[in-house]
Amino acid sequence: MVIKELICTNIQTENFKNKKMKKFILSALTIAALSITSCSTDDDVSGGNQGNNEELSLSGNITENRTLVAGNSYVLNGPLFVKNGVTLTIPAGTVITAQAGGTDVYLMVERGGRIIADGEPNAPIRFTASSQSPAAWGGLIINGNAFISGQNPQGQNEAGTEVNTGVLFGGDNDADNSGVLDHVIIEYTGARIDGSAEHNGLTLNGVGSGTTLSNIWIANGDDDGIEFFGGSVNASNIFVLNAKDDMFDFTQGYRGTCTNLYGIRQADYTAVTSDPRGIEADGNLDGNSPSDNTQSDFTVNNITIINSGNNVEFSDLIKVRRGATARITNALAGTFGTAIASDFIDLEDSRGNATASTSIDATANGTADETDIKNAPGATVNISANNTGADATAFSWTGYNF
Repeated sequence: MVIKELICTNIQTENFKNKKMKKFILSALTIAALSITSCSTDDDVSGGNQGNNEELSLSGNITENRTLVAGNSYVLNGPLFVKNGVTLTIPAGTVITAQAGGTDVYLMVERGGRIIADGEPNAPIRFTASSQSPAAWGGLIINGNAFISGQNPQGQNEAGTEVNTGVLFGGDNDADNSGVLDHVIIEYTGARIDGSAEHNGLTLNGVGSGTTLSNIWIANGDDDGIEFFGGSVNASNIFVLNAKDDMFDFTQGYRGTCTNLYGIRQADYTAVTSDPRGIEADGNLDGNSPSDNTQSDFTVNNITIINSGNNVEFSDLIKVRRGATARITNALAGTFGTAIASDFIDLEDSRGNATASTSIDATANGTADETDIKNAPGATVNISANNTGADATAFSWTGYNF
């Protein structure tokens, strides 16, 4: 406004007779034009669609609701935190590529935050990586306010996230809602934090039953496929392919229901930890606190576990221990080719057995030995030839050839 008034005043008084004034006017107009252009650019960056196929970086804190733009290509180049009270929405078909960065690259939804990753069968949401071998990013971590195991006599406990112990999870709301994951692919994850802690493909920390987890494919990870640290979230149609360690891990007071789980280790996938398993279940965290309240007490309906890794030995196809109570129905678990398993079902451990309330209905497949069962707690174990395991047709959207 000042420049405009100055220009108009000089035009009226000098009537363009002075060359210097003409130059001044032109300079002023140029400055004004540049100012307008600059403001327009700022608005585009902060406010709207930034164009299809534009490569955008993701890291740091999300402190306001944010919706990614469908069609853009996003790069996760550091830790990304969805803060309390904030929702990150990811449209169907979006691809997020994590840069190889080990423990320094991951996506974490903090307590009170939400992620809405609602893909479609023909347009899944994909979290992938710039490096496939070795897998080199920390995966997706969701923290919630549901109950976890611990010593608080009221049952409300909290704990620090493995990757960052200053970020807490757990609370007193089993119905907590951390958002939606549906038709989502998570691949090439895994990073070692230290000798006892590492990143999984999908880590669920105290996540409540208000959260939707369905139709998720976790592939080629360097540690567990999916791990539940307490919480009460239910999950359906979860496919884990080529997990270096456990396929499905339950610990620290998990109390939900999982339906239609499929775990496969292919013949050509030989990477392995010291004790990989199909199912690994602890009542409390690593058996370190057997007197905890709110121990793991969960259900798995319809599960298939296949170890075809050449010369790869599973410690157990199904392991329940350390105060956990599991109800597993319609399980089909087996080894094929030169792959083996030390135990078909093992309910014993030096830090505490499974509870006697555990029940397992299973069928051995391939070369698995259905008589290789350790059951000191006297749980109900029914071995038959009638179980069919998971329904693979639920995973047709992945394109994987079962």
